[in-house]
Amino acid sequence: MKKLGIRVLVILAMLSTSLSVSAASIAATIGVNVLLNKDIDASVLKELGSLGTVLNVISEVDGLTMRIKANQLSKIQALPYVLAASPDAERNGAPIDTVAATDFSSGLSTWDQDAINVINGSTRSVAYDGTGVYVAVLDTGLVDAWRQYFPQERIAEEYAIAFGGGGGETGNVSTQKNKWEHDQNSHGTHVTSSILGFKAGANLYNGAAPMATIIPVKVLNQNGSGWSSVIAEGILYVASLKVGPLAGSPVVINMSLGGSRLDPLEKAAIDYAISVGVIIVASAGNEGEAGMGYPGAYEPVISVAASGWVGEWTSSSWWKGNVPDPTNPLDFYITDFSSREKSGQDLDVTAPGSWILGPYQVNSGQTSYYYLGGTSMSSPHVAGIVALMAQKLPSLTATQAESILEASSIALPAGSRTITNPDGSTTLISWGNDASGAGLITADAALLNTY
Repeated sequence: MKKLGIRVLVILAMLSTSLSVSAASIAATIGVNVLLNKDIDASVLKELGSLGTVLNVISEVDGLTMRIKANQLSKIQALPYVLAASPDAERNGAPIDTVAATDFSSGLSTWDQDAINVINGSTRSVAYDGTGVYVAVLDTGLVDAWRQYFPQERIAEEYAIAFGGGGGETGNVSTQKNKWEHDQNSHGTHVTSSILGFKAGANLYNGAAPMATIIPVKVLNQNGSGWSSVIAEGILYVASLKVGPLAGSPVVINMSLGGSRLDPLEKAAIDYAISVGVIIVASAGNEGEAGMGYPGAYEPVISVAASGWVGEWTSSSWWKGNVPDPTNPLDFYITDFSSREKSGQDLDVTAPGSWILGPYQVNSGQTSYYYLGGTSMSSPHVAGIVALMAQKLPSLTATQAESILEASSIALPAGSRTITNPDGSTTLISWGNDASGAGLITADAALLNTY
């Protein structure tokens, strides 16, 4: 009986612990994003306010953010005027691989820019450079030393902005003055360099659209992560520029970030931005066979997988970039980390995302350069190409841009390649037909089909 009594006490203790954990989970405070099927008015705010705290009202898309107890979510979802409500979704923009770059002894181009055919050696291969096009980089912002990497006139300081907060912090999304140019992460700076190019010492390195104007929009924190509510605010901010001071200019968004699910508020913001003429490009994700990330997997967004070049680390080519024939698919492969397209997801094209050289600081204020790998690196190559297309055809829409890119791509079907690693060893990399979308995109082919 004593043993049985002990066992009963243990079981009761386990049940008590389980109930405590369950109760704690129900009582947890979470941030949620709510999308309505009607205009937001006083009666709506009053009823929702009885279920939690309304934080941000986003009238452009009839949405709002709230802080609630977890057990109130189902009640909010059941309201007749609520189209969708879900916990604020996490977003991340961290690269997969980093290797320091120390040798800048020769060459003014990198393999990735040659692979998309904007550069041949040190000469541009296309007649367009992005003049007159604005590219909003929704990312971590720029590092303090950004003027040492980019021409000051290429950064639209008057429109640059930082958003912070989100469901994982206070729930409230707020703007933060000048924080956009005090980034400690460097992800946004490296992404920007693939679009504009960059300076290293006395040398200037090519970018896809070197005369485009970048709008830094900080939506990720200093750890390179953030929340979909903050992303939505950043998208809507860019949309407001498009219908306001930039109404006469093409506007492109690059989002080298993603998460596991599409948030309804973020989706509504994307739909609204596209409806007013903004073109959105995003990374496919770094989850390999686990599938694509969002918002990249959402169909209206132009999503980009990551390719590599078989000659990246060979001694004869080093980092300088001399792809003999950018149109030969046998010279390229799909990286093992690049997310594959799953049912219900939309993967559009592929661009360089393996060992991309650019500014990346590990010590604040000290200039440094790294090779980064990730679909975060492939997305800005396509955003740059879209900027060239929009320069040629200022009326270019998101739907047109996606169709042109897909029609202009070079198929990269399922296959395998043996590649050389930074340490000289080799690896066999294989991929299926779900990995490359329509295929490899080059700027010259996309421009040829833009009219």
